[in-house]
Amino acid sequence: MVNRPEPPTRAEYLTFRTITTRWFDNDIYGHMNNTVHYELFDTAVNGLLVEKRILSLRDSSAVFLVVSSGCNYFSELAFPDVINAGLSVTKLGTSSVHYDIGLFAGESGRAAARGHFIHVNVDRESRRPIPISDQARMVLSELVVSE
Repeated sequence: MVNRPEPPTRAEYLTFRTITTRWFDNDIYGHMNNTVHYELFDTAVNGLLVEKRILSLRDSSAVFLVVSSGCNYFSELAFPDVINAGLSVTKLGTSSVHYDIGLFAGESGRAAARGHFIHVNVDRESRRPIPISDQARMVLSELVVSE
């Protein structure tokens, strides 16, 4: 018997990003395909990094690469749901950051899905890990929750 985790609540997240779903996100079963959840995680995290000027898609000498991800699904999401993606940081290392991401349908109090996402900060050219900048560390540290 597999122990199924409980869906997280909004209180577990320190910031939220709103993402609209698209007709294309639904699959033949009438709900959002599981692969779209990972696109939403990526959109939420990278949207935050761009908004906070930690990442410039064209000009940054350092970029974050995903090295690990996963997801637990609790309930269906579907177009035309508006998704509120909750974000918290569970670990902030020298060159890595671990995100906890909850996907909430509208104003629902419980997440429909919970993902984890690990980014490693790398030099854009060499793709070798480098320390997270002081500016990025300051922004990300505001999202740290205890493990």
